[in-house]
Amino acid sequence: MNIPDELHYTADHEWVRAEDEGLRVGITDYAQDALGDVVYVELPAVGSSIESGTSVGEVESTKSVSDIYAPLTGTVVAVNEALEAEPGKINQDPYGDGWLMVLSTDDPNALESLLTSSAYQALTGE
Repeated sequence: MNIPDELHYTADHEWVRAEDEGLRVGITDYAQDALGDVVYVELPAVGSSIESGTSVGEVESTKSVSDIYAPLTGTVVAVNEALEAEPGKINQDPYGDGWLMVLSTDDPNALESLLTSSAYQALTGE
């Protein structure tokens, strides 16, 4: 299972990467593997205010439907519109083209509340 060291993680299997435009969010390789083939993704609207730990969308696969949880409190500044036509990008490249959304937050220490890669590895048993 691929768990990049430079990312931050949640116990709900989302990853977060700090970038110039904000905090990019996606679901982990572990989560996409457990879901199976992703066939539909519902994402929050750009401009939405979201609160950490709340459901902000869903991922539907051939096996099940799973909620997407906000990893942090903030505002959605971008969503991956390509997933509407090609939701399978989540399976193919969960840390690249399969990203879900970009958030902005006013909390400069927001990432400190998330798991490190080693803590996420321990959580998943990988």
